[in-house]
Amino acid sequence: MNSQEVDSLVEGMTAAWNGRDLEAFVSHLTDDVVWNDPAMQVPAVGREAVREFSESVLRAFPDFRYTIRYPMCFAADGSRCAVPWLITATNLGPLDPPGFGPTGKRTEFHGVDLLEFQGRKVKRIDTYFDATKPAEQLLSLTRPQPGSRLERVLVRLQRIRAAWLRRRGER
Repeated sequence: MNSQEVDSLVEGMTAAWNGRDLEAFVSHLTDDVVWNDPAMQVPAVGREAVREFSESVLRAFPDFRYTIRYPMCFAADGSRCAVPWLITATNLGPLDPPGFGPTGKRTEFHGVDLLEFQGRKVKRIDTYFDATKPAEQLLSLTRPQPGSRLERVLVRLQRIRAAWLRRRGER
């Protein structure tokens, strides 16, 4: 595909997602699409798995908005592109899986989707973002201050778990 075709495809996917038209969204994907996203427990494989993940995200974040941060970067052969984005969303419903309750908190963060094409459809999506900011905003977690009591407790817990994992691996 040329850059105009890729741009049109990506804009169509974005409009479908932001319009909550998941049927149109998944129509841009191959039947055997693979979507790997840090927010997923396992990659979504196939249109139905992508639809299920998308439904869970939109239940948890009814005002979820995906905004392309231009410019996109296209492979010379038209087989791939990188789409930088901004996501804004408010957690108003349960996030299932894993089962987190709604916090009512708003999040905003940047990332990039790497898309791979087959014909005029998306065959693979690899999503990359730093999960720290949304986790802090949505799970009410904060990084402990260096040297704080909380940091010392967390380090101690990590060392106990690491020792347990080492012993478990020696059996």
